[in-house]
Amino acid sequence: MIKFQDNMKIDILTIFPEMFAGPFDQSIIKRAKDKKLVEITIHNLRKWSADKHKTVDDKPFGGGAGMVMKVDVIDSALQSLKRKTNPPAGGEKRKIILLTPQGKTFNQKTAQRLSKLNNLILICGHYEGFDERVRKLVDEEVSIGDYVLTGGEIPAMAVVDAVVRLIPGVIEAKSLNDESFSPPAGGLLEYPQYTRPEVYKKMPVPAVLLSGNHEKIKQWRADQSKLRTRSRRPDLYHTSKV
Repeated sequence: MIKFQDNMKIDILTIFPEMFAGPFDQSIIKRAKDKKLVEITIHNLRKWSADKHKTVDDKPFGGGAGMVMKVDVIDSALQSLKRKTNPPAGGEKRKIILLTPQGKTFNQKTAQRLSKLNNLILICGHYEGFDERVRKLVDEEVSIGDYVLTGGEIPAMAVVDAVVRLIPGVIEAKSLNDESFSPPAGGLLEYPQYTRPEVYKKMPVPAVLLSGNHEKIKQWRADQSKLRTRSRRPDLYHTSKV
């Protein structure tokens, strides 16, 4: 058995591994990989298909349009991945997540929880969905919104991006405190930000930000965060800790 490392290990099961070539080789995720804070492995699900055609889907019982991803192939893949990483004793350190429009909506709170794991396994769906028995093999079902995409690859990219940036050491901790949806910000949207030039096309930077009075700036930012959230996301405002 291979023991968990100090870094986070993310495994992604997909039938289109080439889709991940760009997003994970740029910017913050690339830096996190280079610093050995996260290890991301893309697995072609067809590797675990038992037939010569590497079939991962089949027609649904009872008829209907489209094809359904097979439970036996996904189960074989999961068993193989779990054998390669042995969870440490004490506490839950691995989550297997099914990316599906029927899952719970992914948010910042979920990202923060997942960022504390040692191993995250994401299963990308395709075609008409999964054999229902696949749901018995996973810990959670996650959706990135109330719409349907052609597959789970783009949702997987979104989840990985949101989670990796929260891993300690990836981004300076202070930079995360005032972000939208973050606990230190009370779950509110982030306040407005400005930079040079001070005036652009008759649009000036608020005078308080140029005052040098840090207490006033702090208060202005807190007020703006509340106003912005109440205006743009009243649902968040009424459930926030303000």
